[in-house]
Amino acid sequence: MRHFEHIDPARRKHLFHRHPRAFGRHDDPEVLAVALGATLYSPATRPALAEDVVKAARRGVTSMVLCLEDSIADEDVEAAEANLVAQLERLLPPGAPSGEPVAEPPLLFVRVRTPEQIGDLAGRLGAAAGLVSGFVIPKFTPGPGGEFLDAVADAEDRVGHRLLAMPVIESAQAVYRESRTELLQDVARLLAKHRERVLAVRIGATDMSAAYGLRRPPDLTIYDIGPVAGVIADVVNILGRADGTGFVVTGPVWEYFSAGERMFKPQLRQSPFEAQRAARLRQRLITSDLDGLIREVHLDKANGLIGKTVIHPSHVAAVHALSVVTHEEYCDASDILEETGGGAMASVYANKMNEAKPHRAWAERLMLRARVFGVAAEGVTFVELLEAAGGR
Repeated sequence: MRHFEHIDPARRKHLFHRHPRAFGRHDDPEVLAVALGATLYSPATRPALAEDVVKAARRGVTSMVLCLEDSIADEDVEAAEANLVAQLERLLPPGAPSGEPVAEPPLLFVRVRTPEQIGDLAGRLGAAAGLVSGFVIPKFTPGPGGEFLDAVADAEDRVGHRLLAMPVIESAQAVYRESRTELLQDVARLLAKHRERVLAVRIGATDMSAAYGLRRPPDLTIYDIGPVAGVIADVVNILGRADGTGFVVTGPVWEYFSAGERMFKPQLRQSPFEAQRAARLRQRLITSDLDGLIREVHLDKANGLIGKTVIHPSHVAAVHALSVVTHEEYCDASDILEETGGGAMASVYANKMNEAKPHRAWAERLMLRARVFGVAAEGVTFVELLEAAGGR
């Protein structure tokens, strides 16, 4: 699969200085973690789940989570498991024992409730287990978390292909200040022992907010909610370090997809849209509350988070358009990586100073993002990318 493959080739040629490179389920986890992009969550109870997966892939979705946890009622778990198995089997051609799908689906992960579910599903899926790239582990804490990771390893032996895990930091222990630091340090030690199996660390902002009886409104970002913003900062501090001990940490869920009454002004400046004659696109984004999502993704990136959890296909284009490396960023990163002996230099765009040593880790991470999301052509803006990716 390849990001922006659903865009007309002639338009892609105009948009990109360096085109996104293809990736697949068996690539290096370091690449896949960045390539996740906007990870679309879907309840496993959906009666047309197989069709949803196919439609999502056609709209540019490259990763999905099929949820058996909080998105469904407790009494529906058994039916959801049966539906998940049946729907994944529908994605296989008749009589295909090899697990090869009818068409290339997104990277598929199953969010489970218990370690036992992992092994049970691996057995029930049969050939369809070949479509599953791994499991999402909710409310991850050191004790039960080890059992989940062991269950993923056992399931991998059973199905005969690599299975990855994405733990979600969202438990009350991870939120409350008096227990947070110790818990996150214990989580870091546990994940380090299973490094080859951990694809990325996800942040469960909804559960974090629930610990304080909060829910962020659509015209504020998660970084405006002080108690939760503090948790995110600590998660990145301990689990997202760039010294070789950290993991990719993904952005928390954006849970709105239609506008209600607004209290604050829109968060999108008019001038970039006017320059591209895209005033209608700006208005549509505002009326769908996507201006808040765009603002939050900017803050995710600034705080070291890559990718995002989303709950509606309309969110995907915005997240992916913002994931494309700008031509200016690419020029800066290239210059920094060429200087092996340190030192400082003016940027090619003559608007900043690049320092080879302190900016090197940033440049290395940016080049990995450039590999999977591409580099925008000189002069191409986020507005053009969003419009082409499905923003209008």
